[in-house]
Amino acid sequence: MNMAEIDVERIRKDFPILKVQMNGKELAYLDSAATSQKPRQVISKIGKFYKTYNANIHRGLYKISEEATEEYIKSKDVCAKFIHAGKSNQIIYVKNTTEAINLVALSWGDANIGEGDRILISKMEHHSNIVPWQMLAKRKKAVLDYIEITEGMQLDILDYKKKLERKPKLVALTHASNVLGTINDAKNLTRLAHEAEALVLIDGAQSTPHIPINLREIDCDFFAFSSHKMLGPSGIGVLYAKEEMLEAMNPLFGGGDMIRSVDLQESTWNDLPWKFEAGTQNIEGAIGFGAAVKYLKKLGMESVHSHEKKLTKYALKRVGEMGYVKVYGPGIEHIDQRLGVISFAIKGVHPHDAAAVFDSEGIAIRSGHHCAMPLMRGVLGEPALCRMSFYIYNKEEEIDRAIVAIEKARKMFSRG
Repeated sequence: MNMAEIDVERIRKDFPILKVQMNGKELAYLDSAATSQKPRQVISKIGKFYKTYNANIHRGLYKISEEATEEYIKSKDVCAKFIHAGKSNQIIYVKNTTEAINLVALSWGDANIGEGDRILISKMEHHSNIVPWQMLAKRKKAVLDYIEITEGMQLDILDYKKKLERKPKLVALTHASNVLGTINDAKNLTRLAHEAEALVLIDGAQSTPHIPINLREIDCDFFAFSSHKMLGPSGIGVLYAKEEMLEAMNPLFGGGDMIRSVDLQESTWNDLPWKFEAGTQNIEGAIGFGAAVKYLKKLGMESVHSHEKKLTKYALKRVGEMGYVKVYGPGIEHIDQRLGVISFAIKGVHPHDAAAVFDSEGIAIRSGHHCAMPLMRGVLGEPALCRMSFYIYNKEEEIDRAIVAIEKARKMFSRG
């Protein structure tokens, strides 16, 4: 893959929002783990759709409808190749990662999980990969098990192997933690689960925008991710699944496009992937998503990850020099197994107060439980943390500004 060094200043020119001032200061956007900013290539692609070929897909026998349909289908091809999915009919468009996981829980889960069956997840999961399984377990009187986390903020592999001995029917794990930045070895975790005769779902919401994804190598049964975290529009995401799984699963929603035929008492389903895409889809979202994937592919995902590692290493070094700041996640020595996500606590300063100081300095960060309460409260013992997260448009100068904001917050609020 392309390993050319990323030209940050050139890339930044593609993002109009970076010219915006926030509270009179140049915007430093350090919250890409929540949602990424959008380049002009994506914005203009969506605008072109609305301006020149806005029409519904699959239904119109006229030029602009055919063009919209073609662009929609092309986006699936681009996406399938980006994650090495095999066939584009394995790409199901949904609203987001959360909907993708819920679709699996409701369709596959309701049909295959029974009383006493086990589902295995970890304590570093986002709520989107916890709550659907809790709901499924309650509906079916199943058992939900959790993998422990080591002091080094990684999955406890020994505990994982021990829990696999209980023969779970499904293992659902995050590929990368939105709090810790930990990158889990999805290929090895999947292999071990398959050896225990469990199916595997991987939450790729945080990994897909930042590292190369090869689903042929990972070999998971389900994989989910979102457009809005990888330069694309919100309101669209992907559920990938092995073809045999999708063929066996029942559609979650009924209506137009997902049918082959409809009689008064019975209906038959369309081919994949349309079987799971009822009603008018987010056409402009899919088209914008395709443009975002092309943008990332042109940069090269190895280069994207390399740039983020460089930023993360710099940030960890700078923050590590501040004795009153505690960082949660793998250290610099594990930089290759880490994303550009740094969650931290400033001694004596509430994260919301710190975030307000950052805001006054024109810096956007996240504060709170980051939709991971079992991890934050149960493992880390923190009700909330601050979080900086980096992407292709960030630079070291913005980290320097963040360090100044931390110092300012400490002076303003700390009593300890």
